[in-house]
Amino acid sequence: MLRQIHRWPGLIAALLIVLLALSGAALSVFPLIERLAAPQAASDLSVADLTARVAAAHPGLEQIRRAPSGRVVAYWFDGGQPGAAVIDPATGQDAGSPDPIAAELWLTNLHRSLFLDDTGRITMAAGAAAMLVLALSGAGLVARRMGGWARWFGRTRGPWAGRVHVELARFAVGGLLLSSLTGLWMTASTFALLPDDPAEPDFVTATAGPAPLPLAQIAALAETPVAALQKLSLPAAGDPTDVFTLKTDGGSARIDPGTGAVLSSAAPTGWERASEIAQMLHTGQGALVLGLILGLMALSVPALALTGAVQWLATRARGSRIKGNVAAGSAETILLVASEGGSTWGFARTLQTALMAAGQSVHSAPLSQFDPARYGRAKRVLILAATYGEGESPAAARGVLTRIRALKQAPSAPLAVLGFGDRAFPDFCGYATDLALAAADIGWSELLPLATVDRQSPQDFARWGRDLGDVLGLPLELSHLPDLPQTQMLRLTYRRDYGAEVQAPTAILRFALPHQGLWARLTGQGFARFHAGDLLGILPEGSAVPRFYSLASSARDGFVEICVRRQPGGLCSGQLTALQPGATVTAFLRRNPEFRPAKGRAPVILIGAGTGIGPLAGFLRANRSHRPMHLYFGARTPTSDLLYDAELRDWQNDGRLTSLTTAFSRHGRRAYVQDCLRTDAARIARLIAGGAQIMVCGGREMAAAVRMALTEILAGTGQSPAMLKAEGRYAEDVY
Repeated sequence: MLRQIHRWPGLIAALLIVLLALSGAALSVFPLIERLAAPQAASDLSVADLTARVAAAHPGLEQIRRAPSGRVVAYWFDGGQPGAAVIDPATGQDAGSPDPIAAELWLTNLHRSLFLDDTGRITMAAGAAAMLVLALSGAGLVARRMGGWARWFGRTRGPWAGRVHVELARFAVGGLLLSSLTGLWMTASTFALLPDDPAEPDFVTATAGPAPLPLAQIAALAETPVAALQKLSLPAAGDPTDVFTLKTDGGSARIDPGTGAVLSSAAPTGWERASEIAQMLHTGQGALVLGLILGLMALSVPALALTGAVQWLATRARGSRIKGNVAAGSAETILLVASEGGSTWGFARTLQTALMAAGQSVHSAPLSQFDPARYGRAKRVLILAATYGEGESPAAARGVLTRIRALKQAPSAPLAVLGFGDRAFPDFCGYATDLALAAADIGWSELLPLATVDRQSPQDFARWGRDLGDVLGLPLELSHLPDLPQTQMLRLTYRRDYGAEVQAPTAILRFALPHQGLWARLTGQGFARFHAGDLLGILPEGSAVPRFYSLASSARDGFVEICVRRQPGGLCSGQLTALQPGATVTAFLRRNPEFRPAKGRAPVILIGAGTGIGPLAGFLRANRSHRPMHLYFGARTPTSDLLYDAELRDWQNDGRLTSLTTAFSRHGRRAYVQDCLRTDAARIARLIAGGAQIMVCGGREMAAAVRMALTEILAGTGQSPAMLKAEGRYAEDVY
């Protein structure tokens, strides 16, 4: 429900909201322009002194007004003609025209009413209301995605559109809430829907007879600094009963010009003060810095609209690829998917197609949309859940476990959970396991026991499908072919071989960048934009299942480079290590933004062994700013498999590599990278205390040993690898 509340105002009122935001952002700079252009009064200047100076220059002076920017404007009659000017408080002389800048006036009318008077004001108020709904629901969705309010500022994951949308929302949501609320308040005030009319002092007249006192002898004027002035109206010439009317931040007063006595006064009401504060917050008048910050936040709205639309279209695309995806309230089978990279959705489509062919009505949706109240006709709930990292949920499914545990009553439709993962990782299908345990804890009945699919195995999936068919009494055969992104042919231009002496053939393979069209370059699709640490998917001959290799280069380098070690019986590694220059492979890119040095100048500790040097070498190659980077690299011998040996020397000489520590398991004083870390414990602890990020790439056993060594090094410091990971300062790419 929260997602629907967020989606429809955004889709329906997107153009209006963007117009409000952009015009508001443009208007936010004018208070600063006005403040810089307006002569400012000295801090000790009184209203009496200012009035005397202006009256000397304009004997027919009627009124003085001071704006929150400090700009003073005087109004007078001269020879029966009205006049007005911005005043220099230091001299009382004219300093410019009080007329607003034409661009400001045009933008103000656009922002407030679309040049349509009351109809336009109501329209823009509707836009502000839609923005308020979007900001509130968006905040709830961000908290849900991050796994709760306590993780509001946690590290984001997932497709670029979702990450950018969340980052912008976290930055801007407070400002958008404030702008929309104050905008609605000001509209309500304009239409007299609020009791915020200014409090006026009782109408009284001056005592006729005494000649007017000199301004300096009228205490209320002499003791009021100009900085507190809002408006001063002077007595009409020739009318001995007329009075001064003074309005300041503290209220209004009528003052007898003959005696200087305050005849009546009125303090502003709470409603009046609230309206003044709302206007200040909305326009930035009197709060320049806040106004500029709110304007900057408003500039994020077009990007939020774009990334939100991209996410919506991606969600629709997933659903539209399955013809006959029925509404949640009408479906017999609810199919929920938690996917990090999107591959699990391919299995969901295969399953839904098979169920519909067997006569079942199915509703498929992201697991993040889990809402049992919507499943009125459901007879079963199926969850296909991938696992990210060390037993974590995919980015979009954060918080679902909490929502399941918080259910007061388990759904009536029984549940089956199918996990997707890689047995090479210690927390194989950890998130799916957590889902099944949470469901059991609340008494959710089980349709099938938890089952798993290893490395996207079609055989594992088909076996589970047969079990599901047996329970449902349906002939269910799941023949799945993985969905692959658009592939391109890569031509090998260069190779360098290592490892023959230690019976571990390894090669650095460099491919030419394929040609990219103009649209791909503009949008960064395919090989037009990639970074070291992203993944290159290779489709080996004779298989439809891709193998992934971490990239040792970025698009800026002008080539695609990977490190490959031939695995015994390995289909893809065998083909790649046999590849000769001029030959081609079928490949595609998969982004991996989680394994990338964070921005900034903090040191980076790179730890790798064997072909795990690949992305780490890419980070060093890209370190043209000479950020401190320290590499710990493990190999067998310095003569057989010290990958990038020449480049490492060059990078160290030109400052891209700050320090290099090598560990050789079959040469000299045999050691592994974790041993080197322990030897350098003091330096490692010092670097981490200084904000260093740690990046580990290589085999699973090596990564586990590195974590153990770092745990020992950090013992007693209040830090640990798990804590660093939660801070976004510890990243692994293991296999």
